[in-house]
Amino acid sequence: MPITTKREWLQGPYAKAIERAPERAKAFETTGKMPVDAVYTADDLNGWNPNEQLGFPGEYPFTRGIQPTMYRGRFWTMRQYAGFGTAEESNQRYRYLLSQGQTGLSVAFDLPTQIGYDSDDPMAAGEVGKVGVAIDSIEDMLTLFDQIPLDKVTTSMTINSTAAILLAFYVAVGKQQGISPDKLGGTVQNDILKEYIARGTYIYPPQPSMRLITDIFAYCKDVVPQWNTISISGYHMREAGCTAAQEIAFTLADGISYVDAAISAGLDIDDFAGRLSFFFACHNNFLEEVAKFRAARRLWAKIMRDRFGAKSARSQMLRFHTQTGGATLTAQQPENNIVRTAVQALAAVLGGTQSLHTNSMDEALALPTEKAVQIALRTQQILAYENGVGDVADPLGGSYFVEDMTNRLEAEAEEYIRTIDNMGGSLVAIERGFQQREIQEAAYRFQMQVEAKERVIVGVNDFINAEENAPDLLRVDPALGQRQAAKLAKLRANRDGAAVEALLHKLEQAARGTENLLPIMVECVEARATLGEISHRLRRVWGEQREPVFI
Repeated sequence: MPITTKREWLQGPYAKAIERAPERAKAFETTGKMPVDAVYTADDLNGWNPNEQLGFPGEYPFTRGIQPTMYRGRFWTMRQYAGFGTAEESNQRYRYLLSQGQTGLSVAFDLPTQIGYDSDDPMAAGEVGKVGVAIDSIEDMLTLFDQIPLDKVTTSMTINSTAAILLAFYVAVGKQQGISPDKLGGTVQNDILKEYIARGTYIYPPQPSMRLITDIFAYCKDVVPQWNTISISGYHMREAGCTAAQEIAFTLADGISYVDAAISAGLDIDDFAGRLSFFFACHNNFLEEVAKFRAARRLWAKIMRDRFGAKSARSQMLRFHTQTGGATLTAQQPENNIVRTAVQALAAVLGGTQSLHTNSMDEALALPTEKAVQIALRTQQILAYENGVGDVADPLGGSYFVEDMTNRLEAEAEEYIRTIDNMGGSLVAIERGFQQREIQEAAYRFQMQVEAKERVIVGVNDFINAEENAPDLLRVDPALGQRQAAKLAKLRANRDGAAVEALLHKLEQAARGTENLLPIMVECVEARATLGEISHRLRRVWGEQREPVFI
C-alpha cells in the first residue's frame, strides 16, 4: 500500500531511517524557536483557504506581492547604503555607484547629524564623519548631491530625530537645482519609536517627536506628494536581536501608532497611508525570512482594511525596503559575508521586496571599501539578470512549508500586537520596556546557542582559521572634524545673522504652538541656519529624552 499521510511516513520510513542514522540535532527550529518538521504536506495546511490567505499578486491581501507583474515589470530598486566623511567624499561614492548601475541612493549620516549636533559642537568630538556623512548646513547638502539631478533619482535617507531638517535641506537643494518639490521622490526613515526601542538616536520626548512625524505627513501630502513620508523600521530591532515574528509585530505595532497619530492630527487615512513604507532586515534563516515578508504583507493589509477602514488598495499595501543583516556579518573570514549576503538578498527577492541594500563584506570591520561595495551591488545585479528569480511572482507560493511558516509567523505576530494593544499601544509598551525586554531575551537565547555551538557561525565558533590576514580597510581622516568646523565658521561669518536669528525665533515660537514646522524649517535652512541650531531651538522648547533603565 502506498503511503498517503504524513503520519504514516513519519512512523514508517522516517522512523526507520533515524534509527540507522540519528538526526544531527536534538530539535530543529527557526531562529525564532519555531519547531521545524522533517517534511510538510497538505496535512499541515488543514483549513487553509488559498483564495482568502494567498490570492494573486497585486490583489488583497497581497501575500504574493503588491504588483501583478512584480519583477516582470521592473526589478526592485537597487540601493547601496552609503555615506562617510565629508559630503565631497560621499558624493564621489554616490556617483561611482550610479555609474555602476545602482538605481537609487541611500544616505548614511554620521552620529552628530543623527542626534542634532553640528560638527563643531563639543558633543560631536571624535564622531564626525565616522559612521556616515557629516551634514551641518545646506552647503553640505548641495555638495552631497552635486551633479546628481534629484528629479532623476530617488533618495532614501536613514534619519529619524532630525528627519524634518534633512527633508528641508533636500527640498531646498531641489529648488536650487530648479526642481520643484512635487518632482522629488524618495523616502525619509522618520521612525522615532524604534529609536526608543532599539537604536537610541532620539533627541526629544515621544510626544513632540510624534508631532514632527505627522508634520512631515501633512507637509508632504501638499508639497512633496511623491515622497514616502516614513519608513517604519523593523531592521534595527532585528539587528538588536529580536525574532522574525517580533520584527513583524513590533514594526506593525509602531505603524499602527503612526496611523493613529496621523488620524488624530486630522489626516484622512487614504490621504497619507499610501505613502507609508517599511524597512526590514533579512537574516540567515532563508525560508523563515521569505515567509516573514509574506506574513507581514498580509497582516498589514488586514490591519489597514479592517482596523482603519482604508478603502484604497494602495493604503492596504505594505511596501518595503530590505537590507541584508548587518548583525550576521563576521569580522572573521570576511569573504564569507559575500555568501551570507547573497543568500539573504535572494530571500528578500523571493519575499517580494521593493528595494534592496546588500551589505559589503568588510562592514563588520569598517566602512566599506569601493571594491567591497561593487561586489555587493554586483550581487543584486546577478540575481536580477542571471538567475531568473524575478521571472515569476512569488515562486515559493504554495510550498507547504512556506505557507505553514507564513501562517505561524502571522499568528505569533498578531498575538504580540494584541498584547501591545492591551497595554495601550506601542508608546505605552515602550515606556514599560515591553519590546526592549522581549528583544533582550531573544538576543540572549541566540547568543547562548552560539556559545554552546547549538548554532554554528562559520569562522566564529567553528571552521576557524588560526591566522587571518587583515583586509584593506577604509579609514576616515581624523582631522575631518576640524575641517567641518572651519566650514561652519566661514558659513556663519558670511550669512545674514540677523535674518537667521529671526527665523530661528519664528521656529521656536511655532514649536510652542501647533503650526506645521516644515515650511519654517525650509526657510531656516535656505537662510543658512545649521542643523544644530535648529535642533537646539527645539530642545529649548521640548527638552531631551533620557534613556530609561528596565530590569
